[in-house]
Amino acid sequence: MAGIVMGVGPGIFILAVIWVLSFLICNLLSRSGGVVSWLSIVLVFLLALIITMILIFFPRAKETPEPVTEEVIFDNFFIGRYCLLCILIVGFLAGLILLFPHYLVEHIEAKPLRSF
Repeated sequence: MAGIVMGVGPGIFILAVIWVLSFLICNLLSRSGGVVSWLSIVLVFLLALIITMILIFFPRAKETPEPVTEEVIFDNFFIGRYCLLCILIVGFLAGLILLFPHYLVEHIEAKPLRSF
């Protein structure tokens, strides 16, 4: 069975995306006033609920997953990857240090209250 992440199949991720999108759409529709907005919010909620029920009650895979044979993956370039990571971290820190005087320690002089 392909697509399992931390023991959870793709169906859970599909359900999460559906409910997050329906929540965002309901929030956007709640900004507009009137009966049409409330009717559309109810319709979006019912559509998400119907899709959820279909995905729950009509699964495409078996309830018990087949045993997975793990393949051993060798990372032959891990030293180069860590060197690149170290270079990127040093560059990021150097950039932060160089930006520090421009944004946080900028000198601002006080304006005189009166000029004689």
